[in-house]
Amino acid sequence: MRQAEVVVYGATSAGVCAAVAAARRGLDTVLLEPGRHAGGMTSGGLGYTDVGDARVLGGMAAEFRQAVADAYGVAPGHYAGPEPHVAEEIFLSWLERAGVEVVFGAPLGAVVTSGERIVSVGEHAAGVFVDAGYEGDLLAAAGVSYRVGREDRSLHGETFAGRREVVPGMHNFPPWISPFRADGTLLPQVADGPMAEVGAGDGGVMSYGYRVCMTTAPDRIPFERRPGYDEEHWELGRRLFRHWREQGVEPRAGRLVGLEPNLPHGKCDGNSLGPFSLSVLDRSAWAYPDADAAGRERIRLHHLHHAQDLLYFLSHDPEVPAAVRAELSRWGLPADEFADTGHLPHQLYVREARRMLGDRHLTEHDLLQGRLHPDVIAMGSYHLDIREVQRTWREVYEHPDPVPMVVTEGYLSVGVAPYPIPYGAIVPRREECSNLVVPVCVSASHVAFSSIRMEVQYQMLGHAAGLAAAQAAGSGKGVQDVDVTALQEELRAAGQVLSL
Repeated sequence: MRQAEVVVYGATSAGVCAAVAAARRGLDTVLLEPGRHAGGMTSGGLGYTDVGDARVLGGMAAEFRQAVADAYGVAPGHYAGPEPHVAEEIFLSWLERAGVEVVFGAPLGAVVTSGERIVSVGEHAAGVFVDAGYEGDLLAAAGVSYRVGREDRSLHGETFAGRREVVPGMHNFPPWISPFRADGTLLPQVADGPMAEVGAGDGGVMSYGYRVCMTTAPDRIPFERRPGYDEEHWELGRRLFRHWREQGVEPRAGRLVGLEPNLPHGKCDGNSLGPFSLSVLDRSAWAYPDADAAGRERIRLHHLHHAQDLLYFLSHDPEVPAAVRAELSRWGLPADEFADTGHLPHQLYVREARRMLGDRHLTEHDLLQGRLHPDVIAMGSYHLDIREVQRTWREVYEHPDPVPMVVTEGYLSVGVAPYPIPYGAIVPRREECSNLVVPVCVSASHVAFSSIRMEVQYQMLGHAAGLAAAQAAGSGKGVQDVDVTALQEELRAAGQVLSL
């Protein structure tokens, strides 16, 4: 059994920051990562960094931003973000310099608890643990309460909770597109079964996908037909393009997958834009948070194949407008990115999985009203950003018979002013676990989490989690008994912004 002072599970950007922060304090720190890479989405395809109000960017998030600038010899913020491999190089250099022991290929082992404390995870014991994974697997295994998916609007009195109205918008499907084949069976990529009532909780999570790094460089890897490519799987896309053609709409390739060269060296971060995108909307992600390893792998491959096949479809299918195919043919996968995963990202974009029910539970009211929290450890500022939750169908009551139509539901974007994130939102209830800190699957409602979930926030919360873990490990006290005033002083000294 390896005995450490702090064990961090998950080498996301939050996990890296937590481990480095604890190690810089001189604590013996181990970082366990199930995969083979460090950085999570920051190095796994999400090159374009969603910042919000840059004034709240501090601590290790600002340190990372400066490291990116130094890597390219530019001013901070000059680029929307780093190339994926540069992001990972920065994180690995931090870990090495801080003396963190990093163990790759380390899936969550048996979690042993005693009373309200975690004793060990697999072959690693520690005084304090940090769950920095996107899924919240350690907190769940430790018996900490959590919630998955959308809550009912009545639970917290949130205006934006629960199932959303189906309304027009750039991410929603246009009307009149049938979800059915000629034989009456449902098309692929459309979820079946009724939607919950508007405002009702249905457990639906924001859609997942892959953020694909692309380039126009001469050595790019072309978008090729995967051996398992299914022509019929893309009939819905063909119907969408036919509809646009009939309506005189000329879609641009850049508005389908985000072909803006917003990263260094002319690379772009392919995003999920519009009603038919890199996001998978067939409700398959809903099962992911609580699925076992085999179930998650099936869902991951489903999403990976969707990304591969969408890029091939958009660049080769004759029903796709010629201008879109021509533009996509200029792009491909970078030869110098993700070499060990076929040049596609190593990280599935898990926008939302488990969310802890902790000491303090943030809701939309905290964010929209800018409620003050005396135990603030970081600030958020990104808008409420709920990505599409499902693509399904409904009957629209037209004369003389109802007409079935494809609909997309769930998208929401609401601006917020900078708001404080309290320490209580990253620690469990005392009676459930006294030596665990959770900087990713924070205690927040589905609506509030949609703003907190950005990578820069994870970096700042990871920083705070690492320092809190170090303080708790050093004192032998529970994480709920951390001296928050001392923690805030330490964070401020490291450049964390706790108020404007």
